[in-house]
Amino acid sequence: MATEGVEAVFLETHNWGKAAKFFQSLGYELEFATDHNSGQFRNGEGPYVFIAEVPENQEPRTQIVFKVPDADAFHAGPAVEVVTPFEDTHFGTRMMTVRDPDGRLWSLQAPPAAK
Repeated sequence: MATEGVEAVFLETHNWGKAAKFFQSLGYELEFATDHNSGQFRNGEGPYVFIAEVPENQEPRTQIVFKVPDADAFHAGPAVEVVTPFEDTHFGTRMMTVRDPDGRLWSLQAPPAAK
C-alpha cells in the first residue's frame, strides 16, 4: 500500500496569534484551537495546516505529513529508511518517520489502530 498524498503541513511559530491571523488572511478557516497556543486550519479540500507555538529559543520547524489509509497494511519499500515505525500519538493518530536519500525526515500519518 502506498501513501495517498499530502495530508497536512505542521508548522511551528513563535507567535500563535500572528500566525493564525496570517493564515486566516490567506483564506484558511480555524477548525479548532487548543488551550496551549496551537490549532488546525483548513482551506477547501486540500491538506490541513496545524500550527503550534514553540519557545523563542527553539527554531520553528515545518513538517509535511503524508496520508496513509491503514498503518497495518503499509509496507515501506527497500529505498525507504524507516526511522521510527508507526506509533500512537497523543492526538489520536499513528505516525511513522522515514528518511529520504538526502537525509530529510518525512512523516506518514494513519488513522488510529482498529480496536
